[in-house]
Amino acid sequence: MKTTVALFVALTPFCLFAADDPPHPFVGVIERLDPAFDRLVAPGTQIEKLAEGFRWSEGPTWYDGGVVFSDVLANTAYRWKAGATEKSTIGAVSGAEVFLRPSGLMKATPGFRETGSNGLTRDAQGRLLLAQHGERQIARWENGTFSTIADRYEGKRFNSPNDLAVRKSGEIYFTDPPYGLTKVADSPLRELPYAGVYRVATDGVVTLLTKELNFPNGIGFSPDEQTLYVAVSDGKAPRVMAYAVKENGTLGAGRVFFDALPRRKPGVKGGCDGLKVDREGNVWATGPGGVLVISPAGKLLGVINTNEPNGNCCWGDDGSTLYITANYFLVRVKTLTKGAGW
Repeated sequence: MKTTVALFVALTPFCLFAADDPPHPFVGVIERLDPAFDRLVAPGTQIEKLAEGFRWSEGPTWYDGGVVFSDVLANTAYRWKAGATEKSTIGAVSGAEVFLRPSGLMKATPGFRETGSNGLTRDAQGRLLLAQHGERQIARWENGTFSTIADRYEGKRFNSPNDLAVRKSGEIYFTDPPYGLTKVADSPLRELPYAGVYRVATDGVVTLLTKELNFPNGIGFSPDEQTLYVAVSDGKAPRVMAYAVKENGTLGAGRVFFDALPRRKPGVKGGCDGLKVDREGNVWATGPGGVLVISPAGKLLGVINTNEPNGNCCWGDDGSTLYITANYFLVRVKTLTKGAGW
């Protein structure tokens, strides 16, 4: 297993993110589309801004009593912690502190447009796991070092692992689109001609689960772990797929769980990116117009509309606070449900 000591210095990305518009004040609203939504988010609930000044916030996870999240373009992972960071200021960033820098690419190398970590989660032992665009691997952070969990399939480097989810058994499932690479799908650094969804078994063996999705992105399990959800960030066909998980951990045939294309309209920001699932099986998926709250039957119940493109979300505190990485911002919403596993 490869181990890398983190160097806490800033690296300059080779390609800047083309933001939708310059930094601006945060304005968000909660949209209620079905009466069932009131059981999940109480009427009158507001979206609360916690921190701002990021270039593209992503991949939050609840870790060590706070929210750790990526700024993919800044090659940095930040932490927000109640009572500790609300008044902190680092350059243009306010309300969060640097947790890891670099969080992805360890040594400046040409060919990357997004150098930092993206999706974050915890393993079965509570250790921090990272999908590292720049290092093109799934890594574990422990005792001041990164350890490689998986960086190749059949001897070929991954594209740029994007998001990951861990089963109770300890198996890690992750997506591997080419977003981290300059020229994306046309990057000369690509060694795999497809964007796969993979599983890392507890013995380290990597299995390709599907290569049929052009841009697999967010990933998460139903509470019983019998269904795997995968968001597809295809601008022409944004959707969330659902796969039956077989007894051996591989996947059955996929089906479209939610088609987000009808929500793509002029002025509506965002696409299908990260997702999480609550204890009742509702899917909270970033998509056009905000975080889409979708019932287990695939019905859209409500939208947490941040008026921003959103990277991902996670539950924290006692499991009933949803934290959202919303472009330049980190925001939160109190819910009446809890995340799966809380």
